[in-house]
Amino acid sequence: MTLFKNVTDLNHKQSDIHIADGKNIEIDGSKLLSLPGLIDPHVHFRVPGLEHKEDWCTGAKAALKGGYSYVFDMPNTIPPTTTQERLDAKINLINQQLNQVKLPLKYRLFFGADKNNFNEINKVKDYIIGIKVFMGSSTGDLLMDDLSSLHAIYAIAAKFNLIIALHAEDEKIVKHNTQKYLHQTEFKYHSLIRSVEAATTAVELVIELTKIYNVRSYVLHVSTKEELELIKQAKQINLPVYAETCPHYLFLDDEMYDKLHGLGKMNPPLRKKINQQYLWDAIAQGYIDTIGSDHAPHSLAEKDQLLHQCPSGVPGIETTLPLMLTAYKNNKITLPNLINLLHYNPKRIFALDTTDDIVLANIVDYKQLENKQLCTKVGWSPYAGMNLTGYPEFFISNSQIYDLQAI
Repeated sequence: MTLFKNVTDLNHKQSDIHIADGKNIEIDGSKLLSLPGLIDPHVHFRVPGLEHKEDWCTGAKAALKGGYSYVFDMPNTIPPTTTQERLDAKINLINQQLNQVKLPLKYRLFFGADKNNFNEINKVKDYIIGIKVFMGSSTGDLLMDDLSSLHAIYAIAAKFNLIIALHAEDEKIVKHNTQKYLHQTEFKYHSLIRSVEAATTAVELVIELTKIYNVRSYVLHVSTKEELELIKQAKQINLPVYAETCPHYLFLDDEMYDKLHGLGKMNPPLRKKINQQYLWDAIAQGYIDTIGSDHAPHSLAEKDQLLHQCPSGVPGIETTLPLMLTAYKNNKITLPNLINLLHYNPKRIFALDTTDDIVLANIVDYKQLENKQLCTKVGWSPYAGMNLTGYPEFFISNSQIYDLQAI
C-alpha cells in the first residue's frame, strides 16, 4: 500500500490517502491538493495527418501531466473526421498510440459537420460526444457558413439529441476584415480581423437556432464581454446554451503581441485586457460553464512566420491547472468554482461516466514554467516564464500511481 500523508482535500481538510498498489511506501502529502481527474472538452491532438504537431503518445503524456483524465478531440484533422470510415480509422490510430504509452487517458471524439456529410451523422451518432461546427474558418477546411446548412445540422442534432459545439465567428466579417488588413504584418491586426463583431454576430445566430430547435449549444472559447451578455440573456430564459472559455483569454491579452508575436495567435484572437475581468466575473456568477484548454499545438517553425501565414493555435493542456490554481491562490476564483469548471460541469453537460481518478497537485511551491518541462511535442508555451503553483505531481487511476515528474 502507498500512503499519502496529510493531503488537503476540496474542503480544505488534511487526511491520508491509501492506495492498494501492493507496495509499502509512505509519501509526504502536506503540500498536495487532491482533485478529481480533470475533463478537457476541447483538444486538438492532430491525429491523423498532422502528427508533426502532436499525437496521442505525446498528447496523453501532456494530458496526464496536466491532471486530465478525459479529453474530447476535435475533427479538423487531415482528412477531417466527417465520415464513419474516417471516425473508425481515427479511433484505431488513437488506441494504437495509447497502447504504446500505456497511459489511462480516456477520450471522446467530436464529429465534424460539413455541407456534404449529413447522412453520415446517423451512422455515428452513438459513438461521438457531439457535432463540431465551424461557423468561421480556422485550422483545416471544415466550414458551415451558410444559413441553410446551419438549419440542417441543427435539425439533425435535434432528431438525434446531439450537442453541437460551435466555433462561433462570422465568416463574412472575417473575410471582409482579412481583405481590409491584407497588407498589415503586425500581429495585433489579427484581433481586428477576427473582431468582436464577428464573434457576437455568430453567437446571436447560435442563440436563434437554439430557440428554434431546442438543441444544446456549446459555445467554444468565449472571449468577450459582448458574447457573455448574449449568453447570459439566453441562460436567463432557460435556453440550453453553454459557454466555454480558455486560459489564454483569462491570462493573456492583445498587448502581449509585441512579446509573443505568432505564439500569441489563436482563433478567436487575444482581446483587450478589460475583457478578462468580465470573464472572471462571469465565472463567479455561473455564466461560464467550462474551461477548455483548446490545446492546438503548432511547431515553432510554423509559428515563426508572418501574420497571414502563421497558423492559429497554442498548446495549453499542461498549463491550465497550474494557471487556475495560481489564480485560486491569488483569490481570483474559489476552489469549488474551479473544480466545477474543470470537472463537474463538463461531466454533467456531456453526461460522462463516473471516473475515480485522482490528481495530486502541489499548491505550496511556486516554480517558473519552462518550455523544457513540457511533454507536448511542440515544446513551447505562451506562458513560459510565468511563476506558477499547482503543478500536478501524481496521477492515480485504478490503484496505479503515476509519478508525473517521471513522465
